Amino acid sequence: MPLVAWTTLTYAAALIVALSVGSSAQLALCAATLVATLALFATGRRASASVGAIAAAATLIAVAVTSHDATCGARLARRHEWIASFDTDASRGAAKAHVAADGCSARAMVIVADGHASAGERGVVRGRATTDERGLFIEDATITAVTRGELLSMLRAATARRIDRIFRSDAAMARALVIGDMSGIPPEQRDRFARSGLVHMISVSGLHVGIIALALELLASILRLPRTPARLATLIILAGYVMAIGAPPPAVRAAVMLGALLMTRVLQRPTSPWAILALGAAAPLIDPRTALDLGWQLSVAGTAALIAGGALSKRTIPKRWKGARRSLAASALISIVATLVTAPLVAWTFGRVSLLGPLSNLLADPIMGLLQPVLFLAVIVPIAPVENFSADAAHALLLAFDGIARAADVVPGAAPLVLPTAAGAVAAGVTSIAIVVACVTKNSGRALVVALGAMSALIIEPLVPHHGVPELHMIDVGQGDAIALRTSRGRWIVIDAGRSWIGGDAGKSTVVPYLAHRGGDVALFVLSHPHSDHVGGAASLFTMLRPARFLDPGYVGTSAPYVAALAAARERRMPWQRVRPGDSLVVDDIVLTALAPDSAWTAALTDANLASSVLVARIGGAHVLFTGDAEAAEEDWLLAHSREALTADVLKVGHHGSSTSTTPAFLDAVRPRIALVSVGAHNAYGHPSAQIMEALREAGAEILRTDQLGTVVLRFRPDAIGVSANGQQWNVQRQVTR
Repeated sequence: MPLVAWTTLTYAAALIVALSVGSSAQLALCAATLVATLALFATGRRASASVGAIAAAATLIAVAVTSHDATCGARLARRHEWIASFDTDASRGAAKAHVAADGCSARAMVIVADGHASAGERGVVRGRATTDERGLFIEDATITAVTRGELLSMLRAATARRIDRIFRSDAAMARALVIGDMSGIPPEQRDRFARSGLVHMISVSGLHVGIIALALELLASILRLPRTPARLATLIILAGYVMAIGAPPPAVRAAVMLGALLMTRVLQRPTSPWAILALGAAAPLIDPRTALDLGWQLSVAGTAALIAGGALSKRTIPKRWKGARRSLAASALISIVATLVTAPLVAWTFGRVSLLGPLSNLLADPIMGLLQPVLFLAVIVPIAPVENFSADAAHALLLAFDGIARAADVVPGAAPLVLPTAAGAVAAGVTSIAIVVACVTKNSGRALVVALGAMSALIIEPLVPHHGVPELHMIDVGQGDAIALRTSRGRWIVIDAGRSWIGGDAGKSTVVPYLAHRGGDVALFVLSHPHSDHVGGAASLFTMLRPARFLDPGYVGTSAPYVAALAAARERRMPWQRVRPGDSLVVDDIVLTALAPDSAWTAALTDANLASSVLVARIGGAHVLFTGDAEAAEEDWLLAHSREALTADVLKVGHHGSSTSTTPAFLDAVRPRIALVSVGAHNAYGHPSAQIMEALREAGAEILRTDQLGTVVLRFRPDAIGVSANGQQWNVQRQVTR
């Protein structure tokens, strides 16, 4: 592999690691990398020291990017007016846009109340900004001063409208395959493609641009055009195509790589495919955030796998095999290598690995080889008969493509859940790199030993017992609740699972990855009450993490997320139990005792908040009080029935800090040292109440809010409670004794 490829990939890998950890960890990582670099240089290992220097530089860049993004995000959220470039048509309802103000910019979802703008246009947006785990939201937005947008945005919007007109019912898939817009594909269909191992095919990438380039070369060959002019024409047509679809980064990367490859052939100056890969992988040099883009990661990993699989097939397939037999064997081998190399990325992102991926890809590749040129033809030839032919042909090919995904999806056990921990993901990544090296080198013994060692670590890692202090994780899920207690043995007690929205939920997007990447089984799930901002992610959590037990306040709810949670629990035969005051459960070194709700109390209620599960967790010598969305009436009931049990070191403040909770009498009974507030930034409810926050401060409580600090972690040591939040760490002394 050329030095330029090693350099580029080292820089990108270091960026991925550094951007994936908190700011304090970034500084520690940077210091460790610099020390290692100096040590290597001092011992004369200059090549290794150079790699360390590149990694240190990438880490420093990550520190700067993280700081800049945090500052800009806060600045944009405080604004009430922005310049917005719209990705989709904006009228009453939701629209996607790129907003800018005060020298900062970000992607945003704009909830339009008044005004209109077409996709590709630019306008002034006024409204109220909120942020949560999904990013920036602008609510009650008014759009004015609409003008034409940038050329690329206008071209992309025009192409999107053309696709909608030509392909009609197939427009959602056509948009994904032509311009990389997957927003119209239903979540269940996306999941089906992920489970069948075909998800990488439904978004514009190097594969799609490469298919078009190959089709153009074949056409030139059929027409017997001179080779050099044909290749130059292919370059021009590819550049025009990428411009027409708005120059999405994956397509630009693929076009640059193919352009470089074609130019080396035109100039008759062949170069290593690894150098071409390095050119396409160099996008993080321009925008470091690209390193975290799944499309970029899959594109680089997939291209490396193709090169490695091709090298392996040349070396291992018998030379006597000719024609279709050789092509089929090479395709199968390359598909297997590609599946193995990209599996860690797919498992980390989607939580599944398709065992049928090599087979489904073999079947889908020829369909995609026909489908992509058909879609391309429709985009570049504005003639009605051509458009009609393209639409009819594409419809049949899309049915066949989806049919392969459906057939693979129904095979039992074909796509098992795989939720790797961070350590497991590193081991899997090392395995993938070792597989690539083993494929491209003649003496592959050392690489295979590394691969076997990493695979062994991957298998052994879940079996290693966890030893640590008990922890509380208040996970940032925006306007909602999701709290996880971790025992010293690494098992979890989860209280609520965040909110849900159209097409997704915090359980799947935030809570499950958070817990899975840290490892450990979920021993118990407790629902505070059946409102969607607490139960919204429960069904996803049940499906993916399979808690051993389900504790429910028993207040009958009719919301769709609650019904889905009950159905998921029943399907998995999870033991279900109603919360009863006085009941206690022991999970390792954490004792959980229920204080409310009482069935007699809830019988006449019409508000689920007042039937919230109220629990006390005893963790060593510390006590933590969880109140769900309990309001003043339930707090008064607790004062009358369980006043002595309310005193706690840590209080999860009721109802996101609303003024309807945390009465003076209740706060006087609890006397917390730490007050946890799970709340979305700039939320529409005005939570938390300034009056309640002031009362907590006057009571001597240290207030920790997810809208200000993000996810908060408490570690219960014998002498103090350690706090980690927003990249900082500090201790809070316990004062409550019993």
